[in-house]
Amino acid sequence: MRKYYNDSKILLQVACDKCGRNMLVENGIVKEGIFSIDYKWGYFSDKDGETHSIDICEECYDKLINDNDIKITKKDETEII
Repeated sequence: MRKYYNDSKILLQVACDKCGRNMLVENGIVKEGIFSIDYKWGYFSDKDGETHSIDICEECYDKLINDNDIKITKKDETEII
């Protein structure tokens, strides 16, 4: 869950949507590993027109992937933005 300053785009706080832990945010930037999804559902789904957002800390992400045997595709990047 994200909290912004006075409904602006200035990020104040991010909490993991699984465990609730607050992540380190400095000057509007999350300073640790976070898995964020903002997905806009489209045609042919029961959620057409909805946008779903989720933020998960790195620890909960690792548990989710490992405990549920979810297959992911990994690609090493030489440049991180």
